[in-house]
Amino acid sequence: MNSPTPLPPAGLAALEARLRQDLTWLNLPAKRWVPPQTKDGQPVLEVAIIGAGMGGLALGASLAQLGIPATLFDRAPAGFEGPWATTARMETLRSPKELTGPALGMPALTFRAWFEAQFGLEAWAALDKIPRLQWADYLRWYRQVRGLDVRNQQRVTDVRPRADGVVELHLQDDANAARSYVVLARHVVLATGRDGLGGPKLPEWAEALPRERWVHSSETWDGERFRGQRVAVIGGGASAMDVAATALEAGAARVDLFIRRKVLPTVNKGKGIGSPGMAHGFRALPDEWKWRFRHYINAQQVPPPQGSTLRVSRHAHAHFHIGTGVLGASVRSDGALKLETTQGPLATDAVIFSTGFRLDWALRPEFATIAPCVRLWQDRYSAPAGEEDTELAESPDLGPMFEFQPKQPGMCPGLERVYCFNFIAALSHGQVSGDIPQISDGAEHLARGLAARLLVEDAPLHFATMQRYAEPELQGHEWTPATFPAYDGKP
Repeated sequence: MNSPTPLPPAGLAALEARLRQDLTWLNLPAKRWVPPQTKDGQPVLEVAIIGAGMGGLALGASLAQLGIPATLFDRAPAGFEGPWATTARMETLRSPKELTGPALGMPALTFRAWFEAQFGLEAWAALDKIPRLQWADYLRWYRQVRGLDVRNQQRVTDVRPRADGVVELHLQDDANAARSYVVLARHVVLATGRDGLGGPKLPEWAEALPRERWVHSSETWDGERFRGQRVAVIGGGASAMDVAATALEAGAARVDLFIRRKVLPTVNKGKGIGSPGMAHGFRALPDEWKWRFRHYINAQQVPPPQGSTLRVSRHAHAHFHIGTGVLGASVRSDGALKLETTQGPLATDAVIFSTGFRLDWALRPEFATIAPCVRLWQDRYSAPAGEEDTELAESPDLGPMFEFQPKQPGMCPGLERVYCFNFIAALSHGQVSGDIPQISDGAEHLARGLAARLLVEDAPLHFATMQRYAEPELQGHEWTPATFPAYDGKP
């Protein structure tokens, strides 16, 4: 018996029609219900989201479904928000292709639906991992079909909470001669990604290198710059493999990877606790259990994906130095770089740091106003002996809705109107604001919380609206008044 001929892909137009139908059946999005506000003659946004990557888009779409308009500001050009088409260099995502990501519970909004609509079911079945640039294309489509208000090439220069119920956002319009302007918003969300409140982490010895001789994996650069060169990669995680492969594929003469750990991690411990319980319950855990989970993941470290590692090791001129740290660096008389390592010196021409990120407010001057006020975990929690962790200790101690909290009562009035919806929220809320698996859970939790806060703040206005409401459901002709019957007099 012959197998049925597969149907041709329906195309994105058909998928978008399906999405519109789904939204209609679900009666979404809700009508706008938050009363517009102005301050000193200037309109006030209900919610401003800084960052239009995956997290910002998911939150903006979730708010839209609840009838709350949000405006997203991103410093990147349109279509290049987030790392996917710029600083990310992996061939494919490490997340399983079946994960629904920012779909918010709508099948037609998933990557799978987007992919099958264009390439068909057989292509989906043959797909192993999601190609990185296809994920970028999917997010571009997501932004378009959800009709989100994203304003690109807008750089935030200051975030100033006020005591009168608004937050001042100071911005620079890089698309218009760096024009400076101010936007007012009732709530501001920092959906600023992996380096959300800091930047690249670098070893102290990096200062000994000429700036033009090194790059960090989080920066935008072309692998062609390393053609014919000897390259040292510092680090052993996923991004280290990706940058090493990028240099090798561009024609680097030799790549040496320096990995301090004596054994390269092989198990992604975080995958062992992926569950709806973690997505919805992590924030309710006692402090000691939050710390224990996150510290264990930090200590064990996440291994690089197998595909990324093989992408490097297939090159004969790639060299893995396991259990080897770099102690210092200098420039030799012949112009080469000299790295002092725990196994001895090594000469190279360039260095790529794949050393991760650090929370460092000094690297983010746009947050200088709020930085001194934010309460950190180390301000109120002491780790048990043996579980000390600087990264966790310096994490902001967030409230139940991702809001920043003041170090001392009364500091920085209005700080609670600024929310940390990025990777740095992991200790307080788990992995619901930075990774594909649980991003919808985090976005919906925050959106519902913002809806509640907007309602509470406007309760008198909504009560007055209810009092004014006068649309009759009965016109007076729906019944006939009855004559009350005479009583028969019996006791």
